[in-house]
Order: sequence, then structure tokens, then C-alpha cells
Amino acid sequence: MINALIVDDEENSRQTLTNMLEKYCKGVKVIGKAASVKAARAIIDVELPDVVFLDIEMPVENGFKLLEYYPEPTFDVVFTTAYDQYAVKAFKFSATDYLLKPIDLEELRDAVEKVKTNKAESVKPHYETLQYNINNNLKKLALPTLEGYSFIDLDDILYCEASNNYTIVISITGKKVIVSKTLREYEDLLTEFNFFRVNRSHLINLNYILEYKRGRRPIIVMNNKTEVSLASSRKKEFLDRLSRIY
Repeated sequence: MINALIVDDEENSRQTLTNMLEKYCKGVKVIGKAASVKAARAIIDVELPDVVFLDIEMPVENGFKLLEYYPEPTFDVVFTTAYDQYAVKAFKFSATDYLLKPIDLEELRDAVEKVKTNKAESVKPHYETLQYNINNNLKKLALPTLEGYSFIDLDDILYCEASNNYTIVISITGKKVIVSKTLREYEDLLTEFNFFRVNRSHLINLNYILEYKRGRRPIIVMNNKTEVSLASSRKKEFLDRLSRIY
């Protein structure tokens, strides 16, 4: 049985989520509902929930403030939010579980299943990264690895390289991280942050181009002297992007 606490300053939101959990999510028991951080702390300290469904935007103290009271939380967190698309990307950058209001039933069920299977995982680095990204225009990325997560600043990524259904992220220091996501997923996340998919296998940081070699098969030389080819179908868009930067 998963014991859940719902923290939201809107009564309708608290009741709607309670109904969905009790009716459609087997093995979940709502052991408390709170309209504020102060009320949530009183419940957490006594009831010891397994998961907290936490709204971020609340008066007096927001959801991040609640987590500041628990430096090493013993509960999982699923953020619930009515944030816009920018903040949704912040959640994805931070690999943080979230539910966008109005809450979709299948997404709620998926979140509950993740809580059941990942109860031992620490949420602290994820919510710290989320808060950092929301306050700093998306600057840090959580990379899912076989061992857990690796956290890296976008400015430290040199390029990403496809490896079957995995991605190898190469940093400016030469460190390589094997990530359990496809290159296409990172293309979707990073293109607007000065990254560009130059061919089927490489997504590069345009800030770290050392040289561009023209020819029948153009070559891009990165800061670490790695050479990557530029697909002919990507040439025009690539040169357009460069002209806007330089």
C-alpha cells in the first residue's frame, strides 16, 4: 500500500486528485490533504507518507519551500502544476515527475507505478535541479544512466552521439556519459538552446565549433578536434543558424 499526501491550496484540486487516486489507482491510500506547507509538514511528521503530490505555486510558502524542510526526504514527490510549456520543459530537463493540470488519468497511473518501483531513489537532486532550471532559464540537464542520474550544465555539453537506443553525452572536459534515451529526445529538448542535429548520429553544441570545412562532404571540427560530417539535407539550415550566431 502506498500512502499519499496531497498538498494544494485549491480545494477542488485536492478533492479531484483524491477521487482519482482512490477510484482508479489500486494500492494507493490518501492519508492526508493539506492546503499549505505548514499543514503539510504537520501531516508528514506524523503520518510519514510514501509520496507527496505537491503543488508548486501556493501562497505564503511554495512547494519548493516544503522540500527545504526535508533535506533528505523519505518520501517521493510528484509535482502537480498548471505551469506553462516553459516550466514543463524544466520538469523534463530535471527528470522530475510531474502532472500537468487538469490531471490526465493515464499519466497519474504512470506516476503511481513509478513511485512503486522507485521508492528507494532520492528525489533531492531532481528537485534542486528543477528549482535551478526554473530560476535560471533551463541551464542544467539530468541524464538518466544505468546507475541512476548524472547532472550536467548545458554549457558543459560539447556534443551528443547516437548509439542505438542510447545517447553518449560528451562534455567539454572529455567525460562521456551513456544515457538511456535516444538522440531524437535530446534533439527535441536542446535545439532551442543552441544545439543542432548535423547528421543522424550527432547533435552538437554550436558554441563549440572550432572549424567548418567546406566541400562535397562538409566537415565540422569541434573544440576537442573531433570531426563530424554535415548531412547535405542539413547544410542550409546549419549555415543559417551559424549566420545568426556569428
